Amino acid sequence: MIKSELRKIYLAKQRSLSDFERRDRSRKISDAFFEHFSLQNIRFLHVFLAIERNGEIETSFVFKRLWSDYPEITTVASRVDFQTMTLENLRFAPDTKLVSNRWHIFEPANGELIAIEKIDAVLVPLLCFDERGCRVGYGKGFYDKFLCECRMDCVKIGLSYFAPVTEISDAREYDVKLDYCVTPEEVLNWRKQ
Repeated sequence: MIKSELRKIYLAKQRSLSDFERRDRSRKISDAFFEHFSLQNIRFLHVFLAIERNGEIETSFVFKRLWSDYPEITTVASRVDFQTMTLENLRFAPDTKLVSNRWHIFEPANGELIAIEKIDAVLVPLLCFDERGCRVGYGKGFYDKFLCECRMDCVKIGLSYFAPVTEISDAREYDVKLDYCVTPEEVLNWRKQ
């Protein structure tokens, strides 16, 4: 299936989850993330903030545990630069004030800018992904641009409520693939391949 079809199907599936299902699956994803990944060599971890109206995964389970259990890791979140239509990366901490941007997405109001080359790992939002590690996002291309600029060794970890589809038929060679994807049931690994 092509990205545009998958985007419609999985956005509807994501939005149809009840609050309980969303929180339960988000907690399982967070638990699997901390069980599976060694954070020993991570100094800067980029997280996304959930878009509530789309029923996105509640990453608060991840970043609140990072703040309490891994204070040596700097958590980073994005803010949209509407002039350049790119993402800026800001330090994200418990005292960071969040504001709603013109698309009603919460992002840091201000804070220390973090150079993209410092980021060691990225938690990547997605609607669905395939068995090769290709992903379907919301179609604006922000994360595609951002991931292209990350270091080659930056670990790209998708978070998904759902199991992979067999193949995204219009994925291209230049699309940035995930290294891993965490679902409530499993962690898929393409980094070793």
